[in-house]
Amino acid sequence: MRRGAAAAARWSALLLAAALFLLPFYLLVRNGLATREEITSPHWTFWPAHPRWENITELLSATDAPFARSLLFALVIAVLQTAGSLVLCAAAGYGLARIPYRHSGKVLGAVVATLLVPTSVTFVPSFVLVSSLGWLSDLRGLVVPGLFSALNAVLFRQFFLDFPADLEDAGRIDGLGRWGVFRRIVLPNSTGFLAAIGAITFIGSWNSFLWPLVIAQDSSSWTVQVALSALLTAQNPQLNLLFAAAALSILPIVLLFAGLQRFLVRGVTETGVNG
Repeated sequence: MRRGAAAAARWSALLLAAALFLLPFYLLVRNGLATREEITSPHWTFWPAHPRWENITELLSATDAPFARSLLFALVIAVLQTAGSLVLCAAAGYGLARIPYRHSGKVLGAVVATLLVPTSVTFVPSFVLVSSLGWLSDLRGLVVPGLFSALNAVLFRQFFLDFPADLEDAGRIDGLGRWGVFRRIVLPNSTGFLAAIGAITFIGSWNSFLWPLVIAQDSSSWTVQVALSALLTAQNPQLNLLFAAAALSILPIVLLFAGLQRFLVRGVTETGVNG
């Protein structure tokens, strides 16, 4: 009897937590398909009487805030930054973990020390450098400054320190060099951790706002967050389009978690065990 009551309590708590978690998603979809009058009406309805799917087409065809182009541009930036960061940070972490040389400790200390520097300190010098290179409103100015992450490099180093050395030795016996061991043995056996770091990097790039706002001075190079800001700060904001835009902006993140869930769980587990 007590066991049944405990199970019922657990399921009730889980259902309540799931409902609270899904509530913001429901509000985004419901308001994104409603009219402005239904959103501001004091009489709440669970679902719009006549869902306005044309809100999405109207949003994607808007010219003052080119949301469709911003979605595509933000996706390109996030994919390029994630792929580049994984390559650079994994190589740096592997070098810090496996390549012995005299000043390895000093290099690691310098990398860790950069984590203590606030982003606001480097923001203006980074902008001046990007501006001097002529990368304003350019894909390079939005992608290149975010390619390397000291935190990701340190996390990769910690992961590779616990990577089985026997596998690497077997590769060297087969005639592989250090780069060949890294590319053919280490990386294929680190997919879970790569997926976990890649997902975090993708989300950080997708949600980035201040740097794209400053660099993307032309609407043709806006990211999705900048386009959302333009919709929000308009003189006469259309609430239904704003909610539809917010719902579309989180769709890539939802698909990312749905597709990489198995790898993410394994990556987080491995990180916890190795840490």
